[in-house]
Amino acid sequence: MPSVCFYFQCHQPRRVKKYSVFNIGNDPHYFNDGSDSKTNNRKIIEKVAGKCYLPANRLLLELLNKYPEFKVSFSLSGIFLEQLEEYAPAVLASFQDLVKTGRVELLNETYYHSLAYLYSVDEFRRQVRMHRKKIIDLFNYEPEVFRHTELIYNNDLAREVAGLGYRGILAEGADHVLGWRSSNFVYASPSTGSGQKHGLPLLLKNYKLSDDIAFRFSSREWSEYPLTAPKFASWITALNGSGQVINLFMDYETFGEHQWADTGIFDFLRALPAELLKHPDNRFVTVSDALQLHEARGEIDAPNFYSWADTERDLSAWLGNPMQQEAARKLYDLESAVMKTKNEGLISNWRRLGTSDHLYYMCTKWWHDGDVHKYFSPYESPYEAFISFMNVLNDLKLRLNV
Repeated sequence: MPSVCFYFQCHQPRRVKKYSVFNIGNDPHYFNDGSDSKTNNRKIIEKVAGKCYLPANRLLLELLNKYPEFKVSFSLSGIFLEQLEEYAPAVLASFQDLVKTGRVELLNETYYHSLAYLYSVDEFRRQVRMHRKKIIDLFNYEPEVFRHTELIYNNDLAREVAGLGYRGILAEGADHVLGWRSSNFVYASPSTGSGQKHGLPLLLKNYKLSDDIAFRFSSREWSEYPLTAPKFASWITALNGSGQVINLFMDYETFGEHQWADTGIFDFLRALPAELLKHPDNRFVTVSDALQLHEARGEIDAPNFYSWADTERDLSAWLGNPMQQEAARKLYDLESAVMKTKNEGLISNWRRLGTSDHLYYMCTKWWHDGDVHKYFSPYESPYEAFISFMNVLNDLKLRLNV
């Protein structure tokens, strides 16, 4: 009996405005929060709220009320939640309504959707605590499972997360890590040797089925397009007897923003639970349910970092060129000086600059992956993103006197 586990990521960064060398020393406002441009953070939140968050949340609430068996899981970044509080309180209330059903699980992550773990474990821990507190404050909910930024994962991270008390973690079902094995089973990180059979339980994204919805839903490659709920449900049902859990992990913005309403994506989602439940062996689970119901079938040894991004499934989306590497290094070089100030405004700005999207905008990949990066970027080019970011860092250094 395979379980179907829907997990959605919700995240929006505070985008850095076009910050020139002439702003350095004169402008302490780094983020595009107050202009009239289309890439204004408020306008983006409001646009995506109208296209995705509000209609998708209404639909999920409808499905949760209609089908007692239906369940989903979410990760809501802290920087996303603080923008909802500021710009879109109705969206925040709609997420709170979903959680109140008791069949929507919330996960923990870094507050700022950052790469802090790669540079500062101390800052990583601080951001995890911040995010946990935010979820408790807004939802009266304590997360039990962890997901790292963009599903970046390796063995060392698993040990760290286990030490923080989490009962499981999510990762990409990457072919180069799995080898001959299937992502449709629960696995675990390598044992620490402290009397445990395995390390931290691990749920892996079924990237093919997930991407059929997230990226290929309206593709003309289907014999009937867009993808239909009966067809997709038949693919899930065909896995009966050959897996424990089918993990469908994707950006929540898939619904209405990346796949527009006129593609039929909401109709697909509305019809999918009924199609899946036509088969008596199908059931829905949250990530915690999946970990409780299914024992690990083996260990995943991942000494090197990997992620769910781009075709390489590595860190090159954020750290693949010298600009990105320099920007990240310069940012985290300021950690000690920033923390010593005990200035909440400076610390908050520094942490907002650590949001992974800023490095993503500097990516210089071409072809398909490059098109994806360009789609999400508010800048004309990766070089413009780098210049604005480094100018901001130079202003921050002046304010820190370093």
